[in-house]
Amino acid sequence: MASSSKKKTTMAKLNREAAVRDKRLQKQAKKNARKLAAADPTSEPNETLDGDDRDASLAGVAERPAV
Repeated sequence: MASSSKKKTTMAKLNREAAVRDKRLQKQAKKNARKLAAADPTSEPNETLDGDDRDASLAGVAERPAV
């Protein structure tokens, strides 16, 4: 008779392994994005405006004469 001592993997282990795979894929995607950004000299870094800068930039828009 053949033995059916096949080892079974639990759902918890399968879920942990899937999470590790997803994390690795996300990490690789971030790494690739950084490489592309570094290789493309035309791209400019994104600047975030805090409250003071945002108000100053909006005030400049309102003061421009209409064309």
